Amino acid sequence: MRSFLHKFKDKFRYNVIIEWYNMLELLTGRKQRVEPTVMTIEETISHIISQKSSVSRFGDGEMLLIGGEGIRFQRDDDELSKRLAEVITSDLTNHVVCISDAFVDLDRYNRRARRFWRAHFYLYGYLWDNYLKAGKRYGNTFITRPYIDFLDQKKSIYWFSLLKQIWKGRDIIFIEGEKSRLGVGNDLFDNVESIGRILCRSKSAFDQYDVILEEASKLAKNNLILIALGPTATVLAYDLSKLGYQAIDVGHIDIEYEWLMMGAKHKVNIKSKYVNEVIGGDKVVIENEDVYQRQILKKLF
Repeated sequence: MRSFLHKFKDKFRYNVIIEWYNMLELLTGRKQRVEPTVMTIEETISHIISQKSSVSRFGDGEMLLIGGEGIRFQRDDDELSKRLAEVITSDLTNHVVCISDAFVDLDRYNRRARRFWRAHFYLYGYLWDNYLKAGKRYGNTFITRPYIDFLDQKKSIYWFSLLKQIWKGRDIIFIEGEKSRLGVGNDLFDNVESIGRILCRSKSAFDQYDVILEEASKLAKNNLILIALGPTATVLAYDLSKLGYQAIDVGHIDIEYEWLMMGAKHKVNIKSKYVNEVIGGDKVVIENEDVYQRQILKKLF
């Protein structure tokens, strides 16, 4: 109970801070020096399919780490900061850097998302200005967040139907946190040929990065590698693309799909999966264990 109250107080304090900086952003009318060109969700998915492109995503957490701050499930790390800066400024033909499309028009998002991004840009907009390139075309990181933050959620089912075409008929390897359990209990990946899993730490996975990369490098090149491993996935997808793999940082895509299927109106716990953004989300009740266990190729923790 004491732990729950502590987390509740942290959440309340967080909301007060977000509201304050959201207001400051609105009052000052501050603008980004670099307003990036970001593809739509549809354009990004089409690019991934047609180019067999790998994907690294950048959100608020990755930028905080570039700036030297730790986040809830990844401690600050100088090497990780350096690698993330390398990835966001990269320009590989078989790899796309995805960022938020919230720099200019926030009308498509609900109030919770709008105030978050305004507060984030007020505090950390300078980091984006330092690393983004004017004129470069970026992918849309909301391909893995196509539901919970949107004001009009009618297109979410359509977006997920497009996403499923990326892995349709493919041999999939998930590289994921030990409690992520991508696709377990839903049909998001029911159209794949096969599934294998490499399980890693749920927190501070970058501490074992060399081991993860070495293990991933043993996989056959025909596999599509889907990575749910926080900021570590951002770097890993980039490194694997340089080795000739198609690797996609899929982030919270499975949790977003779960929320869509239950019609959630705000972020809630999924009892069988780790949800780092919700109080108590680290408490996981294991279900559907038999098939899942057979899919595990390696445990790296």
